[in-house]
Amino acid sequence: MLIIRLQRIGKPKKAYFRLVVTEHTTRPHGKYIELLGTYDPHLKILQAKKERIAYWQSQGVQMSPTARNLLINKEIIKGEKAKSWRPKIKKGGATESAAPAAAPAPAPAA
Repeated sequence: MLIIRLQRIGKPKKAYFRLVVTEHTTRPHGKYIELLGTYDPHLKILQAKKERIAYWQSQGVQMSPTARNLLINKEIIKGEKAKSWRPKIKKGGATESAAPAAAPAPAPAA
């Protein structure tokens, strides 16, 4: 099954991404079938080939949630955003540690 996804390139701490069509089982830095564009997250610049993206969509190629949301934000494709994975936040951990710090300090004796 083919998929359109982002492929990370660039230096450490200076990410840069390619928008590629690849087999879904291909390793993240592996070969791709076609380069559809690039994305610089620091400058928020997306350069994409709209015609080729439309072609691959017409062929039934799926998109990763992140690539889909990026293309919808930049108004290259239309549709609803997909839910992206986010790390879970522990419910009790943040409130318990913040409560003692919020207690008022005793007034100094004069």
